[in-house]
Amino acid sequence: AGLGEFRIRDLNDEINKLLREKGHWEFRIKELGGPDYARIGPKMLDHEGKEVPGNRGYKYFGAAKDLPGVRELFEKEPVPPPRKTRAELMKSIDAEYYGYRDEEDGILEPLEQEHEKKVIAEAVEKWKMEREARLARGEEEEEEDIYAVNDDESDEEGGREKGEEGQQKFIAHVPVPSQQEIEEALVRRKKMELLQKYASETLMAQSQEAKTLLGL
Repeated sequence: AGLGEFRIRDLNDEINKLLREKGHWEFRIKELGGPDYARIGPKMLDHEGKEVPGNRGYKYFGAAKDLPGVRELFEKEPVPPPRKTRAELMKSIDAEYYGYRDEEDGILEPLEQEHEKKVIAEAVEKWKMEREARLARGEEEEEEDIYAVNDDESDEEGGREKGEEGQQKFIAHVPVPSQQEIEEALVRRKKMELLQKYASETLMAQSQEAKTLLGL
C-alpha cells in the first residue's frame, strides 16, 4: 500500500499481462497435444485476485483492491425493494384515492365559496364598466326581458289552442288512426301470421296473385 497509487496500478497491470501470457501458453500446449493446465493446473495465483463484476478477465491484487474508484466497484449494490404486485397496489385504492373525500375535512368548501364570490364580483364589476362605457357612447339600448310572454305568438307553433272555457286543446299535426282502424290492422296482421304459419307456398302465391288482381 505504501508504493503509491500509480505504482500499484502499474504492478497490477503487469500481473494481469503475465496472466494473459500464461493463458496463451497453456492454450498452445493443449493445442500441441499436451496437458490442459488451464483445467488441472494450480489456481493459487488466480484465487488471490478479484474480478470486478461485469469486467471478465481483469483482476485486482493486494492493495490494488483498495485504490480509489476500485473499492466502490466491489461494494455490493443494495437489494432493490420488492416490487408490489397489482393486487397489493389495488388494496390501497379507495374513495379517497379518487378524490371523493376531499370535502370531508371542511377546508375545500370555504375556499371554493370564497373564490366563487371573488369571481362573481369581478364579473359584475366588468359588466358595470362595460355598461358605463356604452352609456358614455350613447349606445345603451333597452334590455330585452327574456322572461316576457308574447300573447301574439302563434299557437300553432306550440301545437295547441284554447277552448271556450280556457282549457288547452292540443292539435295533432300528423294523422292519428281511429280505434276501428287499429282493430282492422290488428286483424289483418293476425291473418297474415296464420297464413304464413299454416298455408303452403303455392297457396300464398295464389292469395298474393288474387290480391294483386283485386287491387288490394
